Amino acid sequence: MEIEDLKSLLAPVNSKIVLLIMDGLGGLPMEPGGKTELETAKTPIMDQIAAEGILGQSLPIGSGITPGSGPAHLSLFGIDPVKTEVGRGVLEAFGVGVTVKKGDVAARGNFCTLDSNGLITDRRAGRIPSEEAAPICEKLKTIKIPGVEIEVKHVKEYRFAVVMRGEGLSPDLEETDPQRVGAAPLKVIAKNAAAQKAANLYNQWIEEAHKLLKDEPKANGLTLRGFATDPGLPTYKELYNLRAACVAVYPMYRGVAQLVGMDLIKFTGETPSDEF
Repeated sequence: MEIEDLKSLLAPVNSKIVLLIMDGLGGLPMEPGGKTELETAKTPIMDQIAAEGILGQSLPIGSGITPGSGPAHLSLFGIDPVKTEVGRGVLEAFGVGVTVKKGDVAARGNFCTLDSNGLITDRRAGRIPSEEAAPICEKLKTIKIPGVEIEVKHVKEYRFAVVMRGEGLSPDLEETDPQRVGAAPLKVIAKNAAAQKAANLYNQWIEEAHKLLKDEPKANGLTLRGFATDPGLPTYKELYNLRAACVAVYPMYRGVAQLVGMDLIKFTGETPSDEF
């Protein structure tokens, strides 16, 4: 449904809505004819809700498409992820409190492990603990590239976000993760002439980063993906005339919520009981 069509359906109400999203709950049987994890599990409360409520199905993107968490959530929030592409870099950055404005170029970063020949032996740096990865991100913050401002923020474990701010930057860049071990991280390649400046600057930054990381036992390399800028999405208030708040732990989910103008509820902990 188009956004303008949604606006035409708005009506004043006094009720409150709880939208509970269990991302990744669906699954496939472990063997043909078997049960999925959800079919195997005992879920009396969910069974009661299903029995007393109204059930339905929704295709977040389209038939035969298995969407990532970012596009799927945007679809649930009323944003067409096919018409409005939002890169993972923006979601990661917003999720850890880094503001991405129109014209900035954000990327999702992964620390990786390189051998003596510069080839990747572990694409996630052995899932390095957050307490070890966060100080490494502090090292990356010291890198200066003339003509741009760079912000680096640790996300979780081997993941981090990097945002580059400056004039004439485009997010139309190819990722540097070769998606396999035994290969070297790729160069940032511009998809078009307008993105060449950003590609050159990001390649300079990566070169300096690898110099700082060369003696790290686990995270001695990095890859970047999900290059993006702020797409300028309408807020939940503009879409539905609703004041919305988000309770979530993982930065990407918080990033999606912030991108559509939800208030982020602050709390400590990472388990469902902490969230509720």
